[in-house]
Amino acid sequence: MEKKGPDSCGKKPKPAKMEDDPVKNFEKWKKKYSKTKARVKRKRGEKQPEWQTEREYIDRLVSGYGDINSKEVVKFSDFPISKKTLLGLQKAQYRQPTEIQRQTIGLALQGKDILGAAKTGSGKTLAFLIPVLECLYRQQWTSMDGLGALIISPTRELAYQTFEVLRKVGKNHEFSAGLVIGGKDLKSESERIPRTNIVICTPGRLLQHMDETAAFHASDLHMLVLDEADRILDMGFADTLNAIVENLPKTRQTLLFSATQTKSVKDLARLSLKDPEYVWVHEKAKFSTPATLEQSYVVCELQQKVNMLYSFIRSHLKKKTIVFFACCKEVQYLFRAFCRLRPGLPVLALHGKQQQMKRVEVYNDFLRKQNAVLFSTDIAARGLDFPAVNWVLQFDCPEDADTYIHRVGRTARYKEGGEALLLLLPSEEKGMIRQLQEKKVPINKIQVNSDKLQNVQQKLEAFLAQEKEQKERAQRCFVSYLRSVYLMKNKEVFDVFKLQIQEYAVSLGLALAPRVRFLSKAQAQRAESHSLREEEQSEEEEELKSFKAQLKGNAPQKDAQSAESEDSEEKRHQFKTQLQCALDSENDDLIDLDLLTVKRKDVFNLTRDQEITKKLAKDSKKKTIKDTKLKEAKRILKRNFRVNTKVSFNDEGEAVQLWPPVQRLIADEEEEELNGISVEKNREKLKREDVFDKQEYRRKVHEKHREQRLKAKAARREAKGRMQHEQSSDEEDEVVAYLANHSEDEFDPSTLPDPDKLSSPEKVDKQMGSGKRKQTSNDEEEEKLPVGKRKKSKQQNDEEPTPLDTGLSLAEDEELVLQLLGGRS
Repeated sequence: MEKKGPDSCGKKPKPAKMEDDPVKNFEKWKKKYSKTKARVKRKRGEKQPEWQTEREYIDRLVSGYGDINSKEVVKFSDFPISKKTLLGLQKAQYRQPTEIQRQTIGLALQGKDILGAAKTGSGKTLAFLIPVLECLYRQQWTSMDGLGALIISPTRELAYQTFEVLRKVGKNHEFSAGLVIGGKDLKSESERIPRTNIVICTPGRLLQHMDETAAFHASDLHMLVLDEADRILDMGFADTLNAIVENLPKTRQTLLFSATQTKSVKDLARLSLKDPEYVWVHEKAKFSTPATLEQSYVVCELQQKVNMLYSFIRSHLKKKTIVFFACCKEVQYLFRAFCRLRPGLPVLALHGKQQQMKRVEVYNDFLRKQNAVLFSTDIAARGLDFPAVNWVLQFDCPEDADTYIHRVGRTARYKEGGEALLLLLPSEEKGMIRQLQEKKVPINKIQVNSDKLQNVQQKLEAFLAQEKEQKERAQRCFVSYLRSVYLMKNKEVFDVFKLQIQEYAVSLGLALAPRVRFLSKAQAQRAESHSLREEEQSEEEEELKSFKAQLKGNAPQKDAQSAESEDSEEKRHQFKTQLQCALDSENDDLIDLDLLTVKRKDVFNLTRDQEITKKLAKDSKKKTIKDTKLKEAKRILKRNFRVNTKVSFNDEGEAVQLWPPVQRLIADEEEEELNGISVEKNREKLKREDVFDKQEYRRKVHEKHREQRLKAKAARREAKGRMQHEQSSDEEDEVVAYLANHSEDEFDPSTLPDPDKLSSPEKVDKQMGSGKRKQTSNDEEEEKLPVGKRKKSKQQNDEEPTPLDTGLSLAEDEELVLQLLGGRS
C-alpha cells in the first residue's frame, strides 16, 4: 500500500484493516470521518449543532457501559449516566447508591434482563428508574414516539409513590410520564396515554386501556418493569398479566424486582426473558429482614385482641405506627370505634373500599404527620416508603412468611431503626413461627403484663347501642374476619373451628354472635367427612384383623353356609355395580327404580308410627301459628291504631268515604270483649256477611239482565218505526212546496239551489245532491226523538204551514219546479 500524506490536522492516518463485510467497513469509515470532521471544525472554531454534540455525548456514554465495575462504584457519578439524570438525583438528595443499585444499574444499562431481589427498604425503585431514563435518553425519545417504558405495580399506592420519585429524578428530562391507575376518569386518560413515554400503572387499568383505547399501542416498547414481581406473578394477577404480555413486543428488556423474588421457570417463560441476570443482594445474609429491625410476637386469645390494640396505642402516643388487618371491613369498623374511643393521637384508615382520591389523601396525610396510627390492609404492605415509622403491629396473622416480611418492611428502612410486633392466637403460633424460621426471620416471644391491659368492651357496647350503623359494621367485621380465616390455604395455621366465636363477638361490642351461614355449612360437611373417615378406618382395622388371623392360621374352616354367604355377597356386589352403572348412564329418566328396590314387609308398623308422629308435629305447628296470630291481633287492638280516612263529596254535597271502603255489615247484638277477639263469634259473623254478599251479588246480576232486556226492546221499537216511515215515504206521489221543520213527509227548502249562481244543469244536480244529504241527516235526527214528540210536531206543522219564499218571480218558480220534477222522474 502507498503511504498517505498527513491529513489536515497534521497527523499521519493509520492503515485501516479491511474486512470482508462491506457494510461494517462503511460504518467504520463513516464514524471515523465524522470524528475527524468534528475535530477539524473545533480547531477552526466552528460551532456544531446541538443535536450533533448531544449525539456524540450519548455515544461516549454508551462506549463506557462495558467498563462498569460495580465494586468500584461509590457515587452515582461513577456510572456512565447522563448529566440530566445526575442533576435530578442530586436535587432529590440521592448521592450514594445502595447495594442493589450498585449491582443492577450497570447490567440494566447494558440491556440485560434482570431478576433483582433485596431486603425491604434497600432502594429497589431507583435501581429500575435510572435505567429507564437512560434507555429513553439514548434513543432521543420524544412524546411523538409513543410508549417507550412500562412500569407495573400491584397496588395504586405503590404506583403513585413510584410516579412521585420519577418526577423528582427525571425532572430535567423532556419525556412525558403518566400515572394510569383505577379510580380515575378513563376518558381523560385515554386522550393522553398515546402521547405518554413512561407509563406507571396497575395491571387491571392497563389491560382496560389495551382493550378500549384505540390509539394506545405498545409496539415500540423498549423496557418492561415489574415492581413487586412475586405479587404480580401470583395467581391473583395471572390472567391479567398473560393478556398484557401477549400485546407487548418480545424484543423488549425486562426487569423484575421484589423483596421475595421468584425463581419459577414457568413465570420466567411467561415473560419471555432472555438469559436473565439473577441479582440477590442478601442471598448469603444471615437474616432476610434488616438488622436494625427488632421483631417480637405475643400469644393472646381472640377476645383480647381489641383490648391489646387499644392498650398498645395508649402506651405509644408519641410514635408513628402502622396496624395491619386481614380484611377491609375490620379496618372500617375498628377505625370508627377507635375514633370514638379517642386514644390520644390521630387515627387514619387505608383500605381498598375507599375512593381513589380518599386513598391518596390518607397516604399524604400519614406522610406529613409525626405521630399517628394507620389502620390498613395489605395494600400498604408492599413497597410504600413512609418516613420514620417506629412500629409495625400485625393485628391479624399474615397469610405466609413473605407477607410478614413485606409488612415489617415498612419500618427500619435505609439503615434506620424500627420495631415490629405480631399478635398470634394459640392455634396459629406453632405453624407460623416454623414458617418464619424457614425464611430466616429472627423473632422473639414476649409476655404482656395483664395488669396494664385496658378493657374497652363496655364502651364499644355503648357505642353500638347508640348507633345502628355501627352495630351493622361490627356484624360485618365479625363475619368478614371469619371468612378470611376460613379461606386461608394453610390450614395448619388457620383453623376457623378452633376460634372462640361467641367471645370474639362480645369483644367487638355485640351481645350475640351473628349467624354465619358458610360456617354452619362447613361444619356439617366436616361432620360428614369425619364420620365417613371413621367408618373407613374401622373397616380397614377389621380387614387387618381378619388378615392377621388368617396369617396365624386361626381362621375358621369354610363350611357350606359360609360358601353360600360368600356367593350371595358376590351376587349382591354385582347387583350394586350394575345399579350404579345404570344410574351413571345418560338415560336416567328411563330407569324404573321400583324394579331395582327390594320390598320389605313392615312387621313392626314402623312406617305407620312415623306417619303418626309427622301428623302430630304438623298439628302442633298449626296450633302455634294460630296462637301467635291471635296474640298479634290482641296486641294491635291494645295499641288503638287509627287508620287514615279519605273523604270526597258528591253532586248533592253529601260526604262519601273512599278509604277505607265502607262495608254494610250486619251489626252484632253482643259487643266483643275488650280483652281480645272471639274466634267463634267472628266465624259466625263472617258466615252472615257471606250470605249478605251473595244476595247483593244476585241483585246486581238481575239489574244488569233487566237493563239488557230494556235496551233490546228499545232497539226493536226503533227498527219497527223506521220500517213504517219508509213505507209512508214510498206512498207519497206529490211534493208539497210548503214544508215544516222536523217533519218526515215534507220537503226542506234549504236544499234548493241558488238560481242566480246556476249556469248549467250539472251544477243544479250537484246542489240538489247536497240538499238530499242534508235532508237525510235531518230525518235521522228526527228518528232519534221519541214517537209521541214526532207526531205532535207533525200535527203542529199541518195546522200552521209556512209559505216558502224563494226570492224569484212566479214564472221562474214554476220553471224551477218543472225542472226538478223532470229530474226526479
